[in-house]
Amino acid sequence: MKNLHCKVFGHQYNITRHVTYHVKEYTCKICKKQLTTNGNGLLTELTPKFKEINNVLEYVYFKRINRLNKYTASSRHNRSKTRESV
Repeated sequence: MKNLHCKVFGHQYNITRHVTYHVKEYTCKICKKQLTTNGNGLLTELTPKFKEINNVLEYVYFKRINRLNKYTASSRHNRSKTRESV
């Protein structure tokens, strides 16, 4: 019955996970079908292969973001120190 609703009225996708800024995972509210964004920006079914790709992509993305945040925080700290000593 759930699949019939989606066939007639279409899926109702909700974002279930933000992998990166551009890549997200979606789940249908009715039939629980899972989709993700592929390399071309199109929605594709979330297979174990894509799930693993998204996990690695998320790990690399957040590692890079944290490194950039530390760099900008330390550069701000260094600039404020030089201003105080002048």
